[in-house]
Amino acid sequence: MSPVIEPAQFRQLLGCFPTGVAVITTITPDGQPAGLTCNSFSSVSLEPPLVLFSLRKASRLLQTFEAARGFVINVLSDQQDALSGRFASSKIEDKFDGVAWRAGALGMPLIDDCLVSFECSVHAAHEAGDHIVFIGEVRHLSAGAPDQALVFYKGAYMMLAESLRKLVVQGRLGSDDIDEAYRTLYGTLLRLASERATEAELDAVHAAADAIEAHPDDAPLKERITSASGFFASIAAAGHNEALTLMAQTMSSVLRERMTHVLPVRPRPDLFPLRRKVAHHLRQRDPDGAAAALDELIRQLRHKG
Repeated sequence: MSPVIEPAQFRQLLGCFPTGVAVITTITPDGQPAGLTCNSFSSVSLEPPLVLFSLRKASRLLQTFEAARGFVINVLSDQQDALSGRFASSKIEDKFDGVAWRAGALGMPLIDDCLVSFECSVHAAHEAGDHIVFIGEVRHLSAGAPDQALVFYKGAYMMLAESLRKLVVQGRLGSDDIDEAYRTLYGTLLRLASERATEAELDAVHAAADAIEAHPDDAPLKERITSASGFFASIAAAGHNEALTLMAQTMSSVLRERMTHVLPVRPRPDLFPLRRKVAHHLRQRDPDGAAAALDELIRQLRHKG
């Protein structure tokens, strides 16, 4: 006899698979927009182009989607975690109040600034346990903002982008606090990387430093942000600690917002040797030297930034 699967544990372990987040929208029989947050979106077929999402039978919007002739999958960016929370909340009656959206080619709501929206006609609906699986045929595509996807993992967003953005832009996240966080987090990761990193991962740290130095003086801001984040991401990967890696992703979000909205971004060749020093000490498996070089890099960046 097969062991009984305990629902709470099943839900918890399903959370170990990172998923994107989407808001599924449609139109009610009386023409009003309706929608909810979902992370069960998946592709099904390329020919014809089919996608699916599943909806709890207990959902208040089940009858709305069953009566609808189609729906839209609005894939959220990492800047839209507040929007995800809004459409997931049972306490907000009018989910679309204050939300920018427009009617798509099929007459259903396309939410502004999403990564992409898939407008679908209903292809099929199947009962599956306590959910209904809706399969849609994609009729129209529209790409939006070139951001990163909002990712849900183990019951939480991987990056708290919206709240961090507000703190950074409003000046409520001070430079001293950020510097201390970088020293503490990446100092620990450097110590772990000195013990655990493979030679390939050490090569990746050097390659990340190369990428920063390869930028011409007029390199676009997006490229500078990507390479700056890549250097720290390579250190995090070499540390082999999942929890600290998630924290490092959050710090990358802070770095991105500061470079976009707060810090003057200009060529800094004076910092090249300092990144090299971090990579060199890491290659020598010298955690104290690597942490000291990181501290020097942070102080120099702040002194002339």
